[in-house]
Amino acid sequence: MARGRWLFLILMTALTVVLGWSGHVTGALWPPVVALAVILVFRQALWGLVAGALAGAILLEGGNPVPALISLLPEHLLPGLTSPWKIGAVAFTLILGGFAAVLEEGGGFTTLLRRFSNPPDRTGRRMETAAAGLGLLCFFDGLANSMLVGRVGRNLADRAGVARVKLAYIADSTSSAVACVALISTWIAFQLSMIDTAFAQAGHDVNPYAVFLASLPLNFYCWFTLVMLWVAIRQRFHPGPMAAFDREATARIPATDPEVQGGPMTAALVPLAVLILAFFAGFLVLGTEGTPWPMTRDRVVAAFGSDAGPLVMVIAAVTASVAALILFPRLGKARWEPAVQAFGRGFRAMVLPVFILVAAWMLGSVISALGTAELIASLAQRGGELAWVPSLVFLTGALVSFATGTSWGTMGLLFPLTIPAAVSLGAAEPQLHLVVAAVFSGAVFGDHCSPFSDTTIVTSISCGVDPHDHVRTQLPYALLTAAAAVFLGFLPAGYGAPGWLLLVLGSGAILALPRIWPRPRSAG
Repeated sequence: MARGRWLFLILMTALTVVLGWSGHVTGALWPPVVALAVILVFRQALWGLVAGALAGAILLEGGNPVPALISLLPEHLLPGLTSPWKIGAVAFTLILGGFAAVLEEGGGFTTLLRRFSNPPDRTGRRMETAAAGLGLLCFFDGLANSMLVGRVGRNLADRAGVARVKLAYIADSTSSAVACVALISTWIAFQLSMIDTAFAQAGHDVNPYAVFLASLPLNFYCWFTLVMLWVAIRQRFHPGPMAAFDREATARIPATDPEVQGGPMTAALVPLAVLILAFFAGFLVLGTEGTPWPMTRDRVVAAFGSDAGPLVMVIAAVTASVAALILFPRLGKARWEPAVQAFGRGFRAMVLPVFILVAAWMLGSVISALGTAELIASLAQRGGELAWVPSLVFLTGALVSFATGTSWGTMGLLFPLTIPAAVSLGAAEPQLHLVVAAVFSGAVFGDHCSPFSDTTIVTSISCGVDPHDHVRTQLPYALLTAAAAVFLGFLPAGYGAPGWLLLVLGSGAILALPRIWPRPRSAG
């Protein structure tokens, strides 16, 4: 199997060299094709993005791989690292990874979930609602959310008669979808850097945070995922295989597992409050010219639209991490050692995502130099309308993320292509915000339900369920949500329908699903 993969990689390299020698126009499309193909074959986002960047560099060097390899670092990586947003993205991602691990190790979230899920009710709604609330509270990191909700909640779910696959669905639905729209998360730095890079390649000088905020109401898949989760919990909506698992769980004798030991809730809640307060205070102080007082709407908007974002994110992450270390509960005679070790584990866990981020920047630079976006735009102008672009971007992102299992890899692949191409098609800023949201939504779809996604796998493991069962019970929810995102979100929004109205209509349609769904639901 490994030999076949390496033969495939050699073949892709050989084809790249041939395209570089021939100078064929379709060579501009080759780097993203190589990146996607390598991700699909190797299941590694990092190697796929690096392979795509190297393929593009070979094309730029006329088919000569040696100068191409030499040029990657000085021409396509180092120039981008001078951006404050990119430096801030790396620092913030690493520090917040350590912060999340300290909160998890402290046990405060365990105590919180146990308190709000007891006593269990007959239907399991109380426990499921508590698990969803914990997932929303862990907005700062998708993987930390999946591990925490699953590990803390699975014994409580057994005692409450809640199917573990239902718990896995809850954990997965409050991980990537929440982290993608959270103002503070391990995702936000990556998202802002992608926005900054893509708009710069399109010739637009924008504030990444302002663009992110403008895209939030249009991120239909993420918002509809949370609405669907509410329907699944409160209205007991169980399409597909989930209904059988739910009936089996409610008929099962509650487990007698011992209570999971937790820690003080203050060890989790206070550092979270510090993170949020430091974030907002940092923008108001560092992002405002002069004094932030009196605090008016215009001053707040100007503060969040300033260039203080990278520094504010790092300061907030450091401040919150210090608070988490100070409040870490004493374990026997030790406190600092387990706390610092937990921070180190979380920090190291974010190293691979940071490398993926850097590889995405490198691929974006190569794609820009090749003029790939302009080629895509010219092809799109022959057979498509601008109004259809957001829907097509979402569907493309959904397919790529589902096939590859990587949300960050999908964003790194699509942002350098879609934003410049949309600009070439004549898209203005409101339409570009919709395209940004479509990339985010498409990337989250695969992270939410792909059998190859690290979030899907981690959720399955932490909840104690078979990954296959998790995927097949979650997929009906994801497909219904994606359909609502297209037909009641991106498609009408592309023709100018206001985002707030579409959120209301789409949410109403999802809320009505249990009444019109043809398959029987579990009782309760």
